[in-house]
Parts: sequence; structure tokens; C-alpha cells
Amino acid sequence: MRPFEYVRAADAASATTAVFAAPQAKYLAGGSNLLDLMKEDVERPTRLVDITRLPLRDIVRTRAGLSIGALATNSETANHASIRENYPLLTQAIVAGASGQLRNMATNGGNLLQRTRCNYFYDTATPCNKREAGSGCGARDGLNKIHAILGWSEACVATYPGDMATALYALDAKVRVRAPDASERLIAITDFHRLPGDTPQRDHNLAHGELIVAIELPVATADFARHSHYLKVRDRASYAFALVSVAAALDLDGGTIRQARVVMGGVAHKPWRSAEAEAALVGQRADEASFRRAASAALQDARPLAHNAYKVELGHRSVVRALMRAAQLA
Repeated sequence: MRPFEYVRAADAASATTAVFAAPQAKYLAGGSNLLDLMKEDVERPTRLVDITRLPLRDIVRTRAGLSIGALATNSETANHASIRENYPLLTQAIVAGASGQLRNMATNGGNLLQRTRCNYFYDTATPCNKREAGSGCGARDGLNKIHAILGWSEACVATYPGDMATALYALDAKVRVRAPDASERLIAITDFHRLPGDTPQRDHNLAHGELIVAIELPVATADFARHSHYLKVRDRASYAFALVSVAAALDLDGGTIRQARVVMGGVAHKPWRSAEAEAALVGQRADEASFRRAASAALQDARPLAHNAYKVELGHRSVVRALMRAAQLA
């Protein structure tokens, strides 16, 4: 591990100032992803700013819905009574991730910022544009079984690995961030992460020094809470990242779909919310035929690589199954 400076922040102002002042500085919270990357010599921060003592762990009701502190752990969030009752999709997604030990350490803000698990990204002996811009993409013509089928570019075919964010996309969450000048802004979760384009080294739209303060959820509708499901398909039953995942939620009027949310994980550089699938569902009967049409719409632009064509069919089946379970038809 390379030498670095350690700074313990007393408050949000000192934290953002300390990170902003050093171009290679990083925030340190649970450390469940960052420390691994430092050990692998993938991340090389010159300064770590410890924010674990900042008062950002509260999960509280607001007039607009629910505010979830960025430093609340994944376990605290998944087990919170308001979330279990009103946003069960989020609980399901978090519990599907990692292990109990990691969920006890990992924070919500860090979860959003976790980086890809692409093997070429972790292997410093191979080219990777995310790790070193302009070096090439080893996965593009290499072993790419776990890689993207949607939204990839010639520069990068990696996927975003998280479960929590996939559910947050379906819940129309917003991310509250604080800048070094003490101003705050809200970023729609769908605008938080980036597709690779020509700058795959940029995973998100935060400016350097901006600190995630909270995740804001809108007031939950009873139907979306009742008719939602998170499905994760992986190589083994636990401690594995999704080959394909689906966050599905439905607002039903009898057997007719009034609104729908369909978000896929494991298929793109960011959670992939399918406006096409959602549009195909509105006004339709909540039945398997409608769900199959929606799945086809969700995957219509898929571009599989040499070793991951299976994800197209797997994605189609997963969307159908998640919607069936959300509609309580399975």
C-alpha cells in the first residue's frame, strides 16, 4: 500500500475542505471497497479524510418522504422500520448484496460510489481505461462474461455492481450532496451515475470535494410498496455480484397497470432504468403476456459481447419473473 495522509474530519465543512484541497484525496467511511482497491494498487489516494464521526447516520421522515443519512450502514438502512414497511424494495436489494459482515460496515454513500468489479480493472498488469485513461479496454476483446450488454462504449464495457442503487432508481430517489463552499444540491439518482462514453474513469457526476449527505426518497405509494420485487441472479446464492438483477414495481388499478418501474442491474455501467419497458406496461393488464412484451422492450437495444450473449435471454426472463412476483402472480 502506498503512503497517504490521514485526516479525521470534525465536521462536514472541514471534510469537504480537506478533500477539495488535494486532487487525489478521498473520503473514508466504511472502507469496504476503497481499502481493497488501495491494497490492489488500483486506487492511490494521497490523503484519506475520515468522515465516520460526522452526524450523517439519521434516517428520518420528512414532509417530502424519507431522508436516509449517507453514513447509515446498509444493515441499519435495510432493517429500519419505515423502510421495511414503506420501501420494501430497498430492503430486499440491500439484503441481496455482499454479506452480513460487510453490510454492517458499508455505508449508503459509499455503496453508491463503489466501483466496478471488472477483473481487468483490478488487474494492474492489464490495460483498463477506467484505471488509466487511454490505456485501452482489456475486457472489450478479452473474457467478458460478466460485462455490459447495454450502454457500453468502445472505451469500456464494465458494469456497475451495486444492488442498493438499482432499487433507488426504481424509487425515484435523489442524492443530497454538499460542496466545499457549503452549498447543497439534489441530484436525481438516475443522473448520479454515468455511462462510460469517452470518459469511463468518471463513474458519477460529483465534483471533486462534494460529499454525499443523504439519500432522499419521495413519499411511498401503498401500491408500489405492496407490488414490488427485487430479483438477483448470480453464480452462487450469497456473496456474489449480479449477472442480472431487476428492481420492479407496479401501481395497479384492479388488474390494470397505472404506473411501472423496471430497472436492471449487472447489464450496464450504471443501473439501467428502461423507459421503454415502463411505457409498454402502462395501461396493460398485469399478466405474463404484458410482462414479456415489456421485457422485450427493455432488451431491444442490447449489444452482447463475445461471451455474454446469455445475458440477453437471462435479462428477458428475469424482467418477466420480477414483474410476475411484483404483481403477486408468481
